[in-house]
Amino acid sequence: MTTSGLAASPIKHCLHLPVQCPGLREKRVSASFLGRSRSHCAGATQNYRSRRMPIVKCAIEASFGGSTDDSAAIFPRINVKDPYKRLGINREASEDEIQAARNFLIQRYAGHKPSVDAIEAAHDKIIMQKFYDRKNPKIDINKKVREIKQSRAVHAVTSRFRTPASTKFIVKTSIAFIVLGALTVLFPTEEGPTLQVLISMITTVYFIHDRLKSKLRAFLYGAGAFIFSWLLGTFLMVSVVPPILKGPTSLEVTTSLITYVLLWVSSTYLI
Repeated sequence: MTTSGLAASPIKHCLHLPVQCPGLREKRVSASFLGRSRSHCAGATQNYRSRRMPIVKCAIEASFGGSTDDSAAIFPRINVKDPYKRLGINREASEDEIQAARNFLIQRYAGHKPSVDAIEAAHDKIIMQKFYDRKNPKIDINKKVREIKQSRAVHAVTSRFRTPASTKFIVKTSIAFIVLGALTVLFPTEEGPTLQVLISMITTVYFIHDRLKSKLRAFLYGAGAFIFSWLLGTFLMVSVVPPILKGPTSLEVTTSLITYVLLWVSSTYLI
C-alpha cells in the first residue's frame, strides 16, 4: 500500500491525524509499520470520542433543562419551626418579599406535597401574624421611655438635679436622714412623727443652702421639696406601697420614711 493509501485508510475514524515517519523514504511501507500506525490512530480516535461524549452530553442537558428530574426534591427546611427561617426571610420582610419567597419555593418543590404543605403553612402563619399586628399594634416601651425622657417637662425637671462634686456631702446628707428615719421608727408618737418631719424640712433647707449659698432659693426649694415629697409619699403609701409596719401610726411612719428618701434626693442633688 502506498503512503497516500496508508493515510486514507485510518482517516475513516481519525480525521487530521497524519502519520509522520521521517525515517522511511520508500513509497511502500512495511506491514509492521502499517500495523503500528493503525493501532496509533485507533487509540487516538477512542480518546477523541471519550473526550467528545461528555461535552455533547452537557450541551444536550443545558439545551433541554437537564436530564435528571428534580421535581420531587424535598424541601430542606421542611421541619424548621420558625416560619421566617423556613421561608428564608427576615422578620422585617415586606408582604411582597414574603409572597415572592413563597412562590419561588412552591415552584421549586412542587413535586413533593409535604414540602409544598410546609411552605404554605409557614406563609399563612406569617401573613396572619402580620394581619394581627396591624389590628393590635404593640406598644414599644423603649420608644415611649425615650419620648418621655426627651420631653420638655422631664428635661426641665432633670436639669434641676446634679451630682455634687464632693462625696463627703453625699455621706453627710445620707447620715442625717438615716438618723431621722431611725428616730421615727423607734420613737413614734400617738400624733405621728410630727417633730421628726419638721426636723427633716429644716435639714433639707440647711443642706440646699449649703450648696446654693442663697437663703431665698434654699427656703423656696426646701419648702417646695417638702410639700411635694409629703404628697407623693402619702399617695404611694395609700395606693401603691403595701403596709410594712404595724401599729396605730404605721401609715404616718411609713409615709415619713418615703418622704425622707425624697427629701434626701432634693437635699443632695437639687440645684
